[in-house]
Amino acid sequence: MAGNSYGTLFRISTFGESHGEALGGIIDGCPPGIALDLEAIQFEMSRRKPGQSAIVTQRKEPDDVQFLSGIFEGKTTGTPIGFIIPNTNQKSDDYSHIKDNYRPSHADYVYDQKYGVRDYRGGGRSSARETASRVVAGAVAKQMLPQIKINAYVSSVGPIFLEKPYQELDFSLTENNPVRCPDPAMAVVMEEYIREIRKQGDTVGGTVTCVIQNVPIGLGEPVFDKLHAELGKAMLSINAVKGFEFGSGFCGAKMKGSEHNDLYNLDGSTKTNLSGGIQGGISNGMDIYFRVAFKPVATIMQKQESLDNKGNITEMTGKGRHDPCVVPRAVPIVEAMAAIVLADFYLINKTY
Repeated sequence: MAGNSYGTLFRISTFGESHGEALGGIIDGCPPGIALDLEAIQFEMSRRKPGQSAIVTQRKEPDDVQFLSGIFEGKTTGTPIGFIIPNTNQKSDDYSHIKDNYRPSHADYVYDQKYGVRDYRGGGRSSARETASRVVAGAVAKQMLPQIKINAYVSSVGPIFLEKPYQELDFSLTENNPVRCPDPAMAVVMEEYIREIRKQGDTVGGTVTCVIQNVPIGLGEPVFDKLHAELGKAMLSINAVKGFEFGSGFCGAKMKGSEHNDLYNLDGSTKTNLSGGIQGGISNGMDIYFRVAFKPVATIMQKQESLDNKGNITEMTGKGRHDPCVVPRAVPIVEAMAAIVLADFYLINKTY
């Protein structure tokens, strides 16, 4: 299987399955001498882990990270950072009903057709549990770039949208509610909606907005390796992501150039920021902001038609422990992938 690594100079390779012994990864390219706050890394893992609230999957995993290499006396050595995250709460029997069946809108069918074999327990390698390793790498990347601030939050759940611009939000409130929406009143509405969807045995999608501040000018390349293109690739590599837009996004397509152009101030900053902090594929020092759309989780607790590996249409009902809405747990994953992209481009920029 190809495609288990991401990055050029700062590079993460991941391994492991949802119900295997452990997940893990190797981080290449982290410079030596960086003092790592291991508690901060574990905090990021706690933000992503299952079982943290009543509106996410109830699988109980501590997601404790065990570092195996690349760190000595609390600092990076410049050698590969190896780590594992043991799986401690597998319930593989929850998936016995799909051993011979392909769940609608999951990777089951295409996985089987491509490789001729699949680990049906929780989706195996195609499970979103793989993203735990990305969060470790992202937490390390954040500590490489302490001046850069990355804040993601839930900006919509189903039809419920947070209309406030990010400039009016207090990001310190994001972790104060299980939805991870920094608007307390809207968070209550979103949580109630997710609870109602769960009672129906159904799921719902949503969006995560990410804001990156204090980015230096010059990250990104002007042709194929544009900064926004790599951010898009990173976000679209996350399970269940169906859309990505940065800056004015699709709304910009409705505007005239006279409305959309960001005029300069004397110091090179711009009066507006419809460009989303990136021009010509290169960061311009303004805030980078983008939005990521997540589809509803495919496993629903309702009867629906399925296809078995004999070519028969069958009926099945989802079982096991699943998120009714993935976006609250996706927030730290979006931040992690953004940090990995920025760390990579930061190192690339130092080669000039």
